[in-house]
Amino acid sequence: MNMKESQRIQEYLKNKFQSNVIRVVERPKKDDSMEVFVEEEFIGVIFRDDEDGDISYSFNMAILDIDL
Repeated sequence: MNMKESQRIQEYLKNKFQSNVIRVVERPKKDDSMEVFVEEEFIGVIFRDDEDGDISYSFNMAILDIDL
């Protein structure tokens, strides 16, 4: 994933969740995904899927029982 994609995804998430504290950043040593943060807290990973020329993104977020 490149910087342009991460910026587009970040803006989409900010608009969708009406929050200016969401950040999408590059993952060290990975080029197929980005990390998602709310302020300084890591909340999940977005993966890029480029199958048959159709690009989509999948957001994976784990919710721990102790966080509920």
